[in-house]
Amino acid sequence: MKKFQLLLTAIIAVTLMTSCGGSGKEKAETITGAGATFPQPFYNKIFKNYSSEKGLVVTYGGIGSGGGIRSLKDEIVDFGASDAFLDDKKLAEMPGEVLHIPTCLGAVVAAYNLPGKPELKFTPELMEGVFMGKITKWNDAKITAVNPDIELPDLAITVVHRSDGSGTTFIFSDYMSKVSADWKEIVGTGKSLLWPVGLGAKGNPGVAGTISQTEGAIGYIGSEYAFAQDIPVASLQNLAGNFIKPSVESVSASAKGEIPADTRVSLTNTDAVDGYPISSFTWLIIYKEQDYKNRSLDQAVQTIKLIEWVIGSDAQKETTKVHYAPLPEAAAAKAKAVLSAVTYKGKSLK
Repeated sequence: MKKFQLLLTAIIAVTLMTSCGGSGKEKAETITGAGATFPQPFYNKIFKNYSSEKGLVVTYGGIGSGGGIRSLKDEIVDFGASDAFLDDKKLAEMPGEVLHIPTCLGAVVAAYNLPGKPELKFTPELMEGVFMGKITKWNDAKITAVNPDIELPDLAITVVHRSDGSGTTFIFSDYMSKVSADWKEIVGTGKSLLWPVGLGAKGNPGVAGTISQTEGAIGYIGSEYAFAQDIPVASLQNLAGNFIKPSVESVSASAKGEIPADTRVSLTNTDAVDGYPISSFTWLIIYKEQDYKNRSLDQAVQTIKLIEWVIGSDAQKETTKVHYAPLPEAAAAKAKAVLSAVTYKGKSLK
């Protein structure tokens, strides 16, 4: 897997060297991005559409949010993609000012593999107990108390988590830190964690695959990966006390609050009555000043045109087809405002 990452990084670097040129006048032929696997099914679909419509190749490597941010920091991509926004400390570590552009909304789900595929309900207390290894059997009294009508097996619980730097992990752990004092103190919030229990797998596809192949397994993945493989997911109790299934509607409900001008906002543990509690925006991240690493003006212009298209109606209508939610009107307006700040050699690209 490490060899694959090195190869992918090399391909990205070569692609940019051949597409960006050195004089600042070359015409862009390829736009290159890398990062989160959480929104990758959406990106794969729309980038293919864009390439077909515009005749400009868009390549995207799903290497995890951590890898996407590193690639942007190393200035070897046109954009990074992350489900975890950069906090002020991380922003200060970047070689230039960066901008966050939200592209869609998605759900992180608790997906499991049990005989008969029962429809389970989980409270925050059960989430803590299972994912911290305090509850080790599926027929534990605490689980059956919340699911009294389901006969659960005397089967060991196998927790599956991400092994790579992951925005999905950030979203999940952000939620867990809000609902569990023990989790916040012992495990915390981040893209990479020291897990108290479980098996590690790379990317959302790796976690989904491990769950589907392991009876008794439970893990957290983007909802599209669960739905695509017919892996059952739990209804989670939200802050209002309601058990909510992940859906386009329940994810959209979580984003009804105020969105800051820079769009860096956490949606987890929403107080929306009908909101799904582990929902999040996902972002494309770019440099505000697009003149770096000898990028041509056209490379910068084409990058911004692509992102404008992503947050526009043609791409947003594709979200629900792959189990994501479109940007709310307020978020789309903030995204456009953020994008209007982009410059090349100090001059606005708008």
